[in-house]
Amino acid sequence: MNQNEILEHEARVNITWKGQNGDLPNPAPFDAADGDIKQWITEAVQNGSVPGIREDAEVDFRDFVVDRFRPNEQRPYCLIQVRPKTPFG
Repeated sequence: MNQNEILEHEARVNITWKGQNGDLPNPAPFDAADGDIKQWITEAVQNGSVPGIREDAEVDFRDFVVDRFRPNEQRPYCLIQVRPKTPFG
């Protein structure tokens, strides 16, 4: 299997943190619980393993939103986005 291949039940996990943006190096289960996803990305940012996001021992995703998107014409894989809450949602 190609390391970049994302299986049907998996998703790329995209993270926005302090104006930085990056993807977890490995896909995650699309149906994983929000708490599990937040734990995985917390550990990844704490140890500096998310390309595009600087290591941050004080990272806190507790109040962040976890959005899930199915594949579409532009993106042939599932996507999970973790982002800060905004005034509109």
